[in-house]
Amino acid sequence: MTGPTEVSALFSDYPAPTQKALYRLRKLIFETARENENIGELQETLKWGQPSYLTQRAKTGTTIRIDRDWSDLGDVALFVSCQSSLVSEWRALFPHLTFGGNRSVHLRAAEPLPEPELRQMITMALTYHSAKGKKNPAVS
Repeated sequence: MTGPTEVSALFSDYPAPTQKALYRLRKLIFETARENENIGELQETLKWGQPSYLTQRAKTGTTIRIDRDWSDLGDVALFVSCQSSLVSEWRALFPHLTFGGNRSVHLRAAEPLPEPELRQMITMALTYHSAKGKKNPAVS
């Protein structure tokens, strides 16, 4: 199992502004999970060489991955499964943000993170499976 040490090693190769944005995004993921009793404890690991966050409870949420953005869309990105409906839902809720296909939201390191929007997106991802078939509490 990987964890914070491996994540820190990965981030250490990135430019300082990118590192700072990724650490802030990581912190938001853990804070959001801690604040929502429906999410529970998270596991931090590396998947596809990217820091990944998944719920310990079965059938609760989908994995969130974060990493440096290698596209021209931003400096950092938050990724979810392209098989989910999450990004299309996020596009409808937050048309002012930048999205990549059906799997990611892209952010600029030089700009403040849109924390309210990110908290809602994180909640939606980490409760994705448990919210299927019911109205997602993160959307109300």
